[in-house]
Amino acid sequence: MPRRPAPRRRGSGPWPVLLALAACTPGARLQAPAPAAPPQYTAAAQPQQTVAAPGLHGDAQHFDEGAESPPQWWTLFQCPQLDALVARALQDSPQLAAAAARLRQAQADLEAESGGTQWPAVNAQLGASRQKVYPGAFGFSTLAQPPPFPLYNAAVNASYMLDLFGASRGAVERQRATLNYQRYQLQSARLTLAANVVTAAIRRAAAAAQISALEELLRAQQRQLEIVVARLAAGGVPPLEVQRQRTAVAATRASLAPLRRQLAQLDHQLAIYLGVPPAGAPDASVAFDQLTLPTQVPLAVPSTLARHRPDVAAAEAQLRQAAAAVHVATANLYPQFTVSASLGAERTRTGSLGDGPNVWSVGGSLLQPLFRGGALRAQRRSAVAAYEEAAASYQQTVLTALQQVADALRALEQDAEALQARQEAAEQARLGLDIAQRQLQAGGISAFARLESQGVLAQASAQRIAAAADRLADTAALLQALGGRNWGAGP
Repeated sequence: MPRRPAPRRRGSGPWPVLLALAACTPGARLQAPAPAAPPQYTAAAQPQQTVAAPGLHGDAQHFDEGAESPPQWWTLFQCPQLDALVARALQDSPQLAAAAARLRQAQADLEAESGGTQWPAVNAQLGASRQKVYPGAFGFSTLAQPPPFPLYNAAVNASYMLDLFGASRGAVERQRATLNYQRYQLQSARLTLAANVVTAAIRRAAAAAQISALEELLRAQQRQLEIVVARLAAGGVPPLEVQRQRTAVAATRASLAPLRRQLAQLDHQLAIYLGVPPAGAPDASVAFDQLTLPTQVPLAVPSTLARHRPDVAAAEAQLRQAAAAVHVATANLYPQFTVSASLGAERTRTGSLGDGPNVWSVGGSLLQPLFRGGALRAQRRSAVAAYEEAAASYQQTVLTALQQVADALRALEQDAEALQARQEAAEQARLGLDIAQRQLQAGGISAFARLESQGVLAQASAQRIAAAADRLADTAALLQALGGRNWGAGP
């Protein structure tokens, strides 16, 4: 006796299977790797403060661990001219304008992606055709064949793809990550531009001060050369002394040429930062003594550095973008469901289209990939590899940020010691000049010897200016490396 088929249970069929598939699709987010968070930046004991040196820019610097940099960190140098340069660069730089345009483009792309996936697509359709019907094709061979006739239609069509497996959500999330990446790229560009302007202004001020000191040295050496030439004419010195003095004058004149070239190049670079050609550059000079060395330097703890730097945030946004791409590639392995509906009118006369709808349709479709030659799974493996690459790049960005802060801390520590030594050398040269001046007044030495002491002081002063400039520039590098919190909300 044949067995009767079991009665079909309510709720059986493909839907439980499909729901189970939906539950196991990539709904869980891929987590970003935890950034490195060492207890301190440097391998040896982290400096708490630097040594002090008398004179300009020689104060001791204290590192305030746990403090955050102000949004406009360059104001710590207390120079209104420098503040004006940075503000103008942030306003007029073409580089920032390009980054802002990319941000607006990403915002529009996100709106387009969200609108195209989260809402049904609704279209209005108008059509006209001329048709001929053959009754025999429908089994009515006895009917007379009607003549050709026009057919006009007007309809509203709507379709919507059900996002059961997260493909649309993943696409929106990927575009949102792109938007965040461009936002952080803009902030990073602002941070870099401000640091470049500050560094260039410091280097320009130092170059101008060094040129002034070396020109004083050159004047002293030229006066010495005149004295030696006069002594040679009187038979008081051999010709070798004249050659030595001329060599010294030529060496000093040669050392001025690179500084003047550097000064011109820095003027040109500042002009580009300000968004103007070098020929039309405004006066961007900042006097070296108008800059103030920040003595209280904020120093974020390493565990918070990843949240303070826009480049790290941009790398994390790229990681989220790669994770969303994995979601999309995984969802493409599963079925795609689309529902559609249409309501309209079909008439043989255009004037009858306004009589109301007389045709409608409601339907759905399912698309399940069966064979693509392994393309879909290969695309998913590619997306996973891209995610792993983004994760490694994120970790490398964090490590680079930690290195930059550590390098700047050690540089400031050594800069302070170097400046202290240069200051001591300049002080000794100044004392030597004072002694030489008194001896000259007492008739104990010649004017030539006094000029020699003056030249030693000018050379020592130029070297001290270079050491102080390194300290100012490395302070700006540390503030840039720390990033600050929400600093991009500046002008």
